[in-house]
Amino acid sequence: MADTNPETHVIDFRAAEHLLAARDPRGAVKLLDSVIAAHPENTAARLLRARAFFAAAQLRPAQLEFELVLEREPDNAFAHFALARTFERSGQTAQATRHFRLAAALDPKPEYLQAAGFDTRN
Repeated sequence: MADTNPETHVIDFRAAEHLLAARDPRGAVKLLDSVIAAHPENTAARLLRARAFFAAAQLRPAQLEFELVLEREPDNAFAHFALARTFERSGQTAQATRHFRLAAALDPKPEYLQAAGFDTRN
C-alpha cells in the first residue's frame, strides 16, 4: 500500500470531487473514507461524503454525515438544505420542512426560499 500523507489526502479529496461530478458517488465515498479516517475533523470532506452518499441513494449515511456537519457548523445553510432533501427523499416531511426553513433563514437563496415554502413574489 502506498504511503499516505497530507498531500495524498488532498489529491484524494479533489479526485472524489471529480468522481462525484462524473456521477460515481460510490467511488467518491471510497476515496473519502481514507481522508476522513486520517482527518475526522475535516468538515469539507464530511460534507462531500454526505453528498456522495445522497447521490448513491444511501440516505441514512447521508443523514448522519449532514447532521455531523451541522453539529460543527450549525449555520451551514447548504448542509441544512441538503439534509432537508435527504429527509424529503426518505419521506420524513416534518424534518425536511424544518431544515428547509433553517436553510432559507440562514441564506435567502431563491432555491432555499422556494423549498421552504416562502413566497418570494412581492
